[in-house]
Amino acid sequence: MKVAYYAPLPPARTGVADYAAALLGELRRHGTVEPHARHADIALYHLGNNSLHREIYARALAEPGVIVLHDALLHHFLLGSLTREAYIEEFVYNYGEWHRELAASLWQARASSGFDNRYFEFPMLKHIAERARAVVVHNPAAARMVYKHAPAAPVIEIPHLFAPPTLPADWEAIRMRADLGVPQHAFLFGVFGYLRESKRLFGVLRAFSRLRRINSETHLLVAGPFVSRDLERAAGPLLAAPGILRLPYLAERDFWCTALAVDACINLRYPAAGETSGIAIRMMGIGKPVLLTEGAENSRYPPTACLRIEPGPAEEEALFSHMLLLAARKECAREIGRRASSHIAERHQASPIGQRYWETLCAFRAQ
Repeated sequence: MKVAYYAPLPPARTGVADYAAALLGELRRHGTVEPHARHADIALYHLGNNSLHREIYARALAEPGVIVLHDALLHHFLLGSLTREAYIEEFVYNYGEWHRELAASLWQARASSGFDNRYFEFPMLKHIAERARAVVVHNPAAARMVYKHAPAAPVIEIPHLFAPPTLPADWEAIRMRADLGVPQHAFLFGVFGYLRESKRLFGVLRAFSRLRRINSETHLLVAGPFVSRDLERAAGPLLAAPGILRLPYLAERDFWCTALAVDACINLRYPAAGETSGIAIRMMGIGKPVLLTEGAENSRYPPTACLRIEPGPAEEEALFSHMLLLAARKECAREIGRRASSHIAERHQASPIGQRYWETLCAFRAQ
């Protein structure tokens, strides 16, 4: 069987590209898989909620195959890809004629789409889910979102793949901490990835400032680019507080060196987009405790393998309490990380996940 493979691939600065490259290697163990192959038996399309997927989305509609929804919400992608008229018609196709005025209003207010909950309440999946031969998702929240838009769509939940990296040596992580000015005995939290409103960064920064007043040896590393200048300017005063460190986008080896250097990862997502965080999988895979937003997106992780933060009014207080516990009890943090690593090794190994993808492709190839 020959598979046509459509995905952003490295050096594209996106977690989907890293995932797609790892999966491509696994699938090639089973048969012929070529990016943009012609005359293939089936196509596999990786879709996310950003402009990198514009041509992939169009081809998936024109030549249906199996799609992988890395974000089970395509609203922001469509906002950036369609004209006003096409966006409104797409919204009406998804949710009915009685929503036409709402669609026009959402288009007009699209500058607020990063933090306005209304844009997360309408994933706009109907068109692509109805056309696909099958839809692969990584968690139950994403599956529910697809079924809501296309009840007859074949949906297959496959865990997010973890490809164990060749990790830097321990001394490189030690040097990284020294370069950042973080003593080896201090507790270092890390926030990684593209910094957008849904990463809850302002709450994280405020919670850390409270913690720092109690424990002056704690540090917080914020690594990654902001998605907008306005957001970066707004965060500027909080980022200038004592104990907060900044790094830009991290290339692959630099990411792993920094990941080893931190003691815990904060990876909140709200409003959620039905995504399973590749950063969370990576950090858990190397034995780091991760603080996650409570929700169906993260429901497959055992309760002892991560720390969950309920979104809502008490989010910041709960985050502060968990950070206080981890910083005070390093042995507790290490045990959570150990359990996280065991879970990832059991459920997210690349080889069995590649096998499940291949079986799905075989099942839905052209007859």
